Amino acid sequence: MTDLPFRPFADNAAIRRIGEGLLACTLPKADWTHEAHLGATLWLIRDRPDVDVDARIAAIISAYNESVGGVNDDSQGYHDTITRCFVAGIRLHLSDRAPDEPLVEVVNALLASPIGQRGWPLRFYSPERLFSVAARRGFVPPDLISLP
Repeated sequence: MTDLPFRPFADNAAIRRIGEGLLACTLPKADWTHEAHLGATLWLIRDRPDVDVDARIAAIISAYNESVGGVNDDSQGYHDTITRCFVAGIRLHLSDRAPDEPLVEVVNALLASPIGQRGWPLRFYSPERLFSVAARRGFVPPDLISLP
């Protein structure tokens, strides 16, 4: 799988705008890109300790999807296993970063790293398992190698 080049964020405010728009379900649908998913999730994990990402990420993203006319079903919308795989990767990335490092630098470094690539979950999952209905609807463990 060939990954497209990533679109870096310009500043901290751009990342916070995405995250706040996600939470408030006010983010324009066109702004909900791969980079936005990762930037908003990293912001939530690092800068919003009031949000329990493990308990709420499915509801947050599902509600946002519905707010822009999307559907969360067996073939589209929220994908639990992909999301939780990237959450694990974001936490791994954050473990190597200084807590006071500017948000934009941390997010753009994530996007430039292997963890930030769209195909990163396929290091751990076969396509059949990752793109299954069961993996979309709930977390399924990897079938190739363990998550970090």
